[in-house]
Amino acid sequence: MPKIFQFRAGSVIYCKGDPADRVLILQNGMVNLVYQDMENGADMRDMVQQGEFFGVKSALGRYAREENAICLKDSTIMAFSIPEFEQFAAANTRIVMKMLTVFSTQLRQVHRQLTVLLKTGEQNPEAGLFSVGEYYFKQKRYTYAKYIFNRYLAYYPSGKNSAAVTARLEAAERASGGEGGNQPSSQPAASQPAETAAGAYHNALNLIKDEKYQNAYLAFKQVEEKYPASEWAAKSAFEIGRCLYTLKKFAECIQYYTGMLGRYPQHPNLRETVFFIGRANEHLEKKDRAAAFYKKVLAMPAPEGDKIEAMTKRALKDLGE
Repeated sequence: MPKIFQFRAGSVIYCKGDPADRVLILQNGMVNLVYQDMENGADMRDMVQQGEFFGVKSALGRYAREENAICLKDSTIMAFSIPEFEQFAAANTRIVMKMLTVFSTQLRQVHRQLTVLLKTGEQNPEAGLFSVGEYYFKQKRYTYAKYIFNRYLAYYPSGKNSAAVTARLEAAERASGGEGGNQPSSQPAASQPAETAAGAYHNALNLIKDEKYQNAYLAFKQVEEKYPASEWAAKSAFEIGRCLYTLKKFAECIQYYTGMLGRYPQHPNLRETVFFIGRANEHLEKKDRAAAFYKKVLAMPAPEGDKIEAMTKRALKDLGE
């Protein structure tokens, strides 16, 4: 059951850098969240309204608190453990949708600030992204450094600085306790953020580069199983299917990708996934099914000059369609 806590005015509920193992709701009183603006480092403040949840992102993401939560007057706080909150959220979808809207707005703000930073130099986007991450890393602003380095690995998994970025992520994770001052570097893996998943994903990509597809398959499976709620699980899911295809396990590829599309209906690699399902069916001599999947690919929006588009048209032509 959720627990009730009473805090006096001026009390600190949690500090930046503290482990995040609870989701909190303000029953009555007044709580202020204090954090740093990503662009200029200025202190920012958000007032928590009565009945609002706070501390959600860090708790569900299993990373340290990113702000200080301070009571401005006597307050009553209800604290949910993560399993308790997940059970509560499952039964209250309206609350979940409201929180998703808030998170989406915050993410757009971060992206806008990051875009401004990247336009300040003459570097190419890859080098610029790395430079911004380096800046925050050297300033010991590890939360922002980790966010930016994660974006780098997402956009440039085999980029020029990918090995350095992975090393920086690991160093930032070890040092991130310094932001709040009390978080030990030897905290359990369950409370570490998705940077660990990013490194594992990148290592698995390197196995593909070395044409070690079976090892890559197992490595991506580990990411998917160990970090099921992270973006790296979704990225790994696509690569798992691609490994199965490369290993000529066509029936398994079809089965896996079909399940993946059920879990991630808006997956960023949706068109490539459908294309591979078509190719796998073609290898199994199911040409009608292959053609049907190719036509689905062509029915999806595609950027001009898209490689998958050209490959799909060629495959259909080879089938006589």
